[in-house]
Amino acid sequence: MNKDDKAMANHKQAAKRARQTIVRTERNRFYKTRIKNIVKAVLTAVEAADKKAATEAMKEVNKYLHHCVSKKILKKETAARKVSRLQIKVNAI
Repeated sequence: MNKDDKAMANHKQAAKRARQTIVRTERNRFYKTRIKNIVKAVLTAVEAADKKAATEAMKEVNKYLHHCVSKKILKKETAARKVSRLQIKVNAI
């Protein structure tokens, strides 16, 4: 556990859960940052009206979001909603 953690676990199981939470939080931060970056790549391509770049970025977004669903980072419906909204923007170019 970090020194910054104010909560002190009173049981072994609580201490383990606290350690697991720290690890999972770091892992989730990595995945969610990556999601934001690849979504931004699609939006940038859409703003530039670059159909080819937007289509390529869209393929990566679709693949990665559904990968995150399999890792239980996102819910299936959330990934589908994000992909759908981005695809609408790409198709509008």
